[in-house]
Amino acid sequence: MFKRMLGAFGVGGPSVDTVLDSPHAAPGQLVTGQVRIQGGSADAEIGQVVLSLVTRVEVEHGDHEYGGVSEFFRMVVQQGVRVPAGQLQAIPFQLPIPWETPITAVGGGQLPGMTVGVRTELVIAGAPDKGDLDPVLIHPLPSQDAVLNAFGQLGFQFRSADVEAGRLHGVPQELGFYQEIEFFPPAQFGGAVSQVELTFVASPHELYVILEADKRGGMFSSGGDAFGHFRVSHQEAQGTDWASAINGWLAQVAQRGHANPAFGGGHNPAFGGGHGGGYNPAFGQPGYGGHQQHGYGGHHGYDQHGHHGHRSGPGIGGMVAAGAAGVVGGMVVGEVLEEVFEDDGGDDFAFGEE
Repeated sequence: MFKRMLGAFGVGGPSVDTVLDSPHAAPGQLVTGQVRIQGGSADAEIGQVVLSLVTRVEVEHGDHEYGGVSEFFRMVVQQGVRVPAGQLQAIPFQLPIPWETPITAVGGGQLPGMTVGVRTELVIAGAPDKGDLDPVLIHPLPSQDAVLNAFGQLGFQFRSADVEAGRLHGVPQELGFYQEIEFFPPAQFGGAVSQVELTFVASPHELYVILEADKRGGMFSSGGDAFGHFRVSHQEAQGTDWASAINGWLAQVAQRGHANPAFGGGHNPAFGGGHGGGYNPAFGQPGYGGHQQHGYGGHHGYDQHGHHGHRSGPGIGGMVAAGAAGVVGGMVVGEVLEEVFEDDGGDDFAFGEE
């Protein structure tokens, strides 16, 4: 980003510029780069150089909803930095991306409505001097990509995406929010379901996939919500026939009213094969666990330049692009991060890790 003068030192003071090696990342990866501090007309002392990850979060309070900037990870890069006049201080960093970080890029493009940024903060004489935001594109893990590809294959259409403050029942979370990606259902379910919301909660070893279907009310029935709860290792997620699983779950939702078939614990033929004996780890098995979990290596399918090495299947990029056209109309998708956050009225609240 453009070098910014540090206001605490006044005219002639040092300026700061944070440079990322790559703006592309995935949950569980590291974002690397340098914080470059250019000395001004006199020597300067900076107490701390701090980097944080921020995103926009929606908070419901009663019947109202408001948005603010959530800082969800914070790291002191260096303390006690002396910046001689006229000299450049380059401070390298490795910033870990939490596993629950919201996805902001799908199918080669930015996911409308989603922003994650690296914020630079310098503490000078005990007072924070917040710098500019550097946007980061958070790509899905291969396990998450497998689920998103199934949505595209089934004919879902992207509706919107946001991050909601709160916690999900029965799902372990480190952060105090979760992402919702909303879709219009395929045509064959349009009469029974108005929309389907997808949420991922990832950890180093496993992935939770939470589905919520909003059922339409009828002449003799009221509408309601139905939930699907999947829990698999990352390796299992990549080998799962998600199109069959999601289609089967949605068919049950449409047939059974707004009862919750996913937590019923019965066998789901969509997962026949691959788990043996009809065992179903994904649908309503609260005791699932105890088997060997498989984690990821350090790169998650990205090359040294930050490009994703796992190709999305047919439909996912077009699904998001087509939906985005209806959501944002003539606006430019992927606005500068600072402008998105400045519209929030200055609200800034934090969700720390437990």
